[in-house]
Amino acid sequence: MAIANGRMEHSTQGASLADILDRILDKGVVIAGDINISLVGVELLNIRLRLLIASVDKAIEMGINWWETDPYLSSQAQATTEQNRLLQERLDRLETLLAKSPALEQRP
Repeated sequence: MAIANGRMEHSTQGASLADILDRILDKGVVIAGDINISLVGVELLNIRLRLLIASVDKAIEMGINWWETDPYLSSQAQATTEQNRLLQERLDRLETLLAKSPALEQRP
């Protein structure tokens, strides 16, 4: 920024919003903070905020891929959740049948 003839001039070589966003997503940004609300020394509310802003590629590189197993975001995860539910029901039925089976009762 320079002052010429009493007027302020701005540099036109500044980064565009797209350039800034590209840099942020490429490197990643972490924002962390805690909010505590207390009244007369008694903690009423405690909020921990952790925010990561990064591209999908950068997140995967960092080992973050929770969206691949979230049943609300992945059709494969939805199928796995349904399969797990059916297997649990089957296991419950088998355990009930085994518990009622006279062949498994101990004989004197």
